[in-house]
Amino acid sequence: MEMENPADFSYLGRNFSDLSNGEHSSAFSDCNSDRSGEFQTASSQSRRLLISCTSDNSDDLIRQLIADLEAGSIEEQKQAAMEIRLLAKNKSENRLKIARAGAIKPLVSLLSCSDLQLQEYGVTAILNLSLCDENKELIASSGAIKPLVRSLKTGTPTAKENAACALLRLSQIEENKVAIGRSGAIPLLVNLLESGGFRGKKDASTALYSLCSVKENKIRAVQSGIMKPLVELMADFGSNMVDKSAYVLSVLVSVSEARAALVEEGGIPVLVEIIEVGSQRQKEISVAILLQICENSAVHRNMVAREGAIPPLVALSQSGTNRAKQKAETLTELLRQPRSGNVAARASDVSL
Repeated sequence: MEMENPADFSYLGRNFSDLSNGEHSSAFSDCNSDRSGEFQTASSQSRRLLISCTSDNSDDLIRQLIADLEAGSIEEQKQAAMEIRLLAKNKSENRLKIARAGAIKPLVSLLSCSDLQLQEYGVTAILNLSLCDENKELIASSGAIKPLVRSLKTGTPTAKENAACALLRLSQIEENKVAIGRSGAIPLLVNLLESGGFRGKKDASTALYSLCSVKENKIRAVQSGIMKPLVELMADFGSNMVDKSAYVLSVLVSVSEARAALVEEGGIPVLVEIIEVGSQRQKEISVAILLQICENSAVHRNMVAREGAIPPLVALSQSGTNRAKQKAETLTELLRQPRSGNVAARASDVSL
């Protein structure tokens, strides 16, 4: 499996790396426990739910809930999955306890259920259990990846969002990234990025950012048409997705297919506009992306220069953060080079 740090690159002996991991993570909404709201429950169930959320001696309850998952009626399975979800959401120490008691396999079985509400409850419970690092490997080895991908395709809107979050959690184990990509998750996440609600778009971008550290997943994302929604979201400052989309793009542009798709979808004018009017963080990541695009391509340098990038780059080199200043200076230097290039360089550009 080929792993990359796509935002690391060099020019004239100087090395540039993209924003620190802390700044990356602050651009994304972390997929913590589910944010779908409390499930509706009948008043007769309120006492048991309260016990499930507050009891310090929950071992007997957990065993009963697992028994209901395995052999109960549909309604009993729904109630059990809901209560496991609440136990795992509200008490971090319960996540490991529930997994060790054997809840994961019956929960995974719920993901293939034809009852969409039961499927949603199962996805959400697995998401909350996946917040425990020790559970991630067990969830994946219990066969959760493929049914989570199916839920991403056929589930309720909430199930799709929570499945995206659960896949993100599983992708934090490096060997799962290829398995998730090969299970068909990438096109579905791209679709969620393009047509989901605001939360769905955020969850999809976060999952794609993680999965696309693997080269084959970058190619899948480009082939799935990711560049169009990324460029559209970056161009829409009212979307609150400019940062997230730009970070996903920064992961992708290390491959030539992504650079070509970015140009084809009109991404260069959008990136230049961000340098002109975006926030400091948006300006910095946009400069980093343009540096990757321009470093080995006179054609792309000419395109960026024609979009009027030099004046805002000069301004950024005088007023940005230290990293932004350095990147802006280097990109300005690149753009001011003679634009004709040599024959070999032009031939190389055509092949990109």
